[in-house]
Amino acid sequence: MREKKEEDLQQAFNKIYEVGIDEVGRGSIFGPIFSAVVVLTEKNNLILKQFGVTDSKKLSPKKRKLLLPKILLLCSDYGIGQSSAREIDELGIRVATELSMIRALKKLKEKPSKLMIDGPLSLRPWNGIQKNVISGDSKFISIASASIVAKVYRDNLMERLEKKYSGYLIFKNKGYGTREHLSLIKKNGITKLHRKSFLKKSNLI
Repeated sequence: MREKKEEDLQQAFNKIYEVGIDEVGRGSIFGPIFSAVVVLTEKNNLILKQFGVTDSKKLSPKKRKLLLPKILLLCSDYGIGQSSAREIDELGIRVATELSMIRALKKLKEKPSKLMIDGPLSLRPWNGIQKNVISGDSKFISIASASIVAKVYRDNLMERLEKKYSGYLIFKNKGYGTREHLSLIKKNGITKLHRKSFLKKSNLI
């Protein structure tokens, strides 16, 4: 009887809330990967859509920063998690990405009964119902909101790290392996926040 009641509660949760998760920084060569999960009601989903919430890659940095407080105000809950460059090197990018997502999910007040994940890869450690959505940040506002939250938080960290790791233009490239960034690594060397496993592929170490 208790199991049936829990099942009914989960079904009710699914009807009321949309829960989306996304990561940012997967392809970067410097710094952590960030994941964010956002829980939205149908009503606030529509409001955020009217505000212009969409895939974070299609928005300017200024627009993303303007949308962030609106998302945090209108979402029912959210969580942010990250995995360090060291964890990425030691565990591999997929496991580190999953770890950042699980850390984000653990910040939620309640465990979501259904999770929508951007991209084709399942979240293997997650034992709840999950649905993978290709280009999900263009199709679901909860995933788009998660992508904006993760992107703004990660970009803000990159801008702060610029002060500590000057000489790599981190504020400009946000840790991605631009030609300029790779050239500066050759000139200035590798920091402890560079992903060595990624740089091996570029023959820089």
